[in-house]
Amino acid sequence: MPQRRAAKKDLRKNATRHESNLALKGQIASAIKKFKKTVENKDASDKAQALKDVYKILDKAASKKLIHSKKASRKKSRLAKLLNTTLSKSKA
Repeated sequence: MPQRRAAKKDLRKNATRHESNLALKGQIASAIKKFKKTVENKDASDKAQALKDVYKILDKAASKKLIHSKKASRKKSRLAKLLNTTLSKSKA
């Protein structure tokens, strides 16, 4: 356990940050799962909205340095590619 007052405060801050980081990571995972589930369905407008929601959460996480900005871009690119392939398959 920390002895100094500042170290105790840092420990409290780390605990609250840890909780918020875990919550945001959970939001990322659930949004991606929801998007992938939506991609399997037929409605195109729901797919676009789900992708927009994932983009928003990934950008928020990258801006807070929870994930690297390039990781967010990579995930966004792969999810958009998944959406485009399913849309092209449904048209063909």
